Amino acid sequence: MSAGDVHYAAPGRINLIGEHTDYNFGYALPIALPQRTVAHFRPDGSDAVTVRSDREGDPVRIPVATRPGDADGWAAYVAGVIWALGQAGHRVGGGAMTITSDVEAGSGLASSAALGCAVLGAVLTAEGITLDRLQQARIAQRAENEYVGAPTGLLDQLAALYGQPRRAMLIDFQDSSVRPVPFDPDTAGLALLVINSRAQHRHAGGEYAARRASCERAARDLGVGSLREVQHRGMEVLNAVADPLDARRARHVLTENRRVLEFVDAVAASDFSGAGTIMTDSHRSMRDDFAITTAQIDRIADVVVSAGALGARMTGGGFGGCVIALVAAQDIEAVGDAVRRAMNDGGYREPGIARTHASAGAGPVVVASPQV
Repeated sequence: MSAGDVHYAAPGRINLIGEHTDYNFGYALPIALPQRTVAHFRPDGSDAVTVRSDREGDPVRIPVATRPGDADGWAAYVAGVIWALGQAGHRVGGGAMTITSDVEAGSGLASSAALGCAVLGAVLTAEGITLDRLQQARIAQRAENEYVGAPTGLLDQLAALYGQPRRAMLIDFQDSSVRPVPFDPDTAGLALLVINSRAQHRHAGGEYAARRASCERAARDLGVGSLREVQHRGMEVLNAVADPLDARRARHVLTENRRVLEFVDAVAASDFSGAGTIMTDSHRSMRDDFAITTAQIDRIADVVVSAGALGARMTGGGFGGCVIALVAAQDIEAVGDAVRRAMNDGGYREPGIARTHASAGAGPVVVASPQV
């Protein structure tokens, strides 16, 4: 490999609590995952990036002057980063790029943000451009919003870029600040389980956009720019929201913000039982007020808690994906068996069940030189 080769990795993420609060300028508490996407980039100064993925077939050629609509599918996330960098005034040169990843796509683990942040880090490194993590997050978000057409908030990118081992990231989206919060349930004899339903979700779908539009309508009815501005007025403020459905969506956001802060306090006090109850309450709110869960996801969450978990909730944008649960280490096998039986009895695919932990954020990858 040439001296100019760059290898840059970005992780997937799990959101412990705080769903659909990011674009409402509220709070969220994600962790970075051990699984990550790596962009291997060999720059050559040409006018195009030829990119291939270990999950796809033929390579895709992306001109550095790409514009929205030129690329689709997985390649749009790569092209979007190149375009967004150009829009921010940064020159991008071409080259050959290969993407490898063990972040499962379509499972609510932010595989698209991991891809975007890995590509962005590789290109910035190759070009010698220095941007702080918040600037990088905004560029990666713009790539998804304006090039791909996915109306996502900033949560996934911030989690991928700011992640730390044994730390969750308390994000305040009002000022985009990120505060590390100790989160290491293993030391308390607990495990964080990720239960993958194998039912894929689609972020760019109409349901996600509909929830965002509903929150925006509620804010307009309340005469504010975002729901965060009425956070401390109590639930009675929602009586001024014209559409009862919009009021329910807004109620989820306001109560979810409160749950994020309560969860942080519970973990700080080593009250993992209380933290688990808050997770379960969050799932009910996503199910009843925000309506982003599915029958399968609800069944998994219910079974996990009935089998002895301290708490469980869906994680991610919704309509499929994963459930997370706080479980005593000695109960992992029993909880896993109960979920697998329930999914088999319900005619669903066998779920993936894994123990996970908070890991490091995005950064360069050191590739060992071949032995001679």
